[in-house]
Amino acid sequence: MIHALFHGFILALGLILPLGVQNLFVFGQGAAHTRLSRALPAVIAASLCDTLLISLAIMGVSVVVLEYAWIRTVLLGLGIPFLLYMGYVTLTSKPLAHNGEDTRSLSTRKQIAFAVSVSLLNPHAILDTVGVVGTSSLNYAGWEKLAFGAACVLVSWVWFAGLAAAGRAARNLDSTGRLRSWLNLLSAIIMWVTAAYLAYSLFRG
Repeated sequence: MIHALFHGFILALGLILPLGVQNLFVFGQGAAHTRLSRALPAVIAASLCDTLLISLAIMGVSVVVLEYAWIRTVLLGLGIPFLLYMGYVTLTSKPLAHNGEDTRSLSTRKQIAFAVSVSLLNPHAILDTVGVVGTSSLNYAGWEKLAFGAACVLVSWVWFAGLAAAGRAARNLDSTGRLRSWLNLLSAIIMWVTAAYLAYSLFRG
């Protein structure tokens, strides 16, 4: 049981640490809002999406679904224009003074929509979850498999909450908005590079 928990923790941490669209979005919402509580919709939505993907991977459902090529095509087709649009919105947003909301701060509904999109419209993120978490879970059964999955899920929830808190802390240290402007640029570049890679994957077949 302890081995399964530790394995799930280390594996999930390794998957979630790399800088990507999902991480930057949650961090950005933490930095964009004047209060950390206003970024909770992004944190909760991203965490729930990860929980869903991890659960499906462990149950083996996602492996069956992604065997159909048309589903992959649909995911890629939806993900590319979304990432291009999100990159544009992020790049053109203007960080305001210390006491004001950024133009990149989103309403609860938009936070949820964008968090779900950046979590579920990236087929490579889904395939990573299926290929790594799903395959690794085959080493366990019963309570050990449950412990493995729970550890993976826990890492996601703690990580996204920590990202939003880090974003809020960065805002406190960035009274001029310069750091957030650079973050906007970096976020937009990563989104566009991801979109280009998805387009390459789509046309390559």
